[in-house]
Amino acid sequence: MEIKLSTHFNKMTRDSKKELLQFYVTGSIDNEVELNGLVGEVVEISVQGLESLTAEFKKNSKDAKRTVLEFVVNPGKSNKHSFEYFSFTGQAVALSITQSDMDIEEFREGLKGKIHADGTVEVDENQTTIEEYIDEDVEDDDDDEQQKEEKQAEDEQVDGEGQHLPFSDPPVDDDDELF
Repeated sequence: MEIKLSTHFNKMTRDSKKELLQFYVTGSIDNEVELNGLVGEVVEISVQGLESLTAEFKKNSKDAKRTVLEFVVNPGKSNKHSFEYFSFTGQAVALSITQSDMDIEEFREGLKGKIHADGTVEVDENQTTIEEYIDEDVEDDDDDEQQKEEKQAEDEQVDGEGQHLPFSDPPVDDDDELF
């Protein structure tokens, strides 16, 4: 189920472990019971049609003046696009909230695994291994080397008449006198 609300995007703060997004509800809340049921759960939030963020619905507080909604996003956990949300702070926005398939423990955890007494580590087999990461890095290095070679070939280009292009040094033979 999707809950759509008319809100004011009050603020977005970030520290080393999390990002906090705070919204003030400006319109009426039609699905208040469902909204209250999502507090403490992992939800997908979207503002103005941007790609959704996975967040923990931290707080829903209501006083005489307003209803405040707070969401916590773990930076770097597939939410690299959260910076796009920053441009909407201080504005009236349409907020969409849907329940996520992820549970709260899964959201809060980083790497899954166990460390045994002998120092060995057992991790989830679906996670990327160090070897896979190194292989990706080696492929990137190969691409960098190819780009260097292409750049060098461009630097050695000559025009159609065999003349070297401006700002390039002509080739020097062994029998040429330098001075």
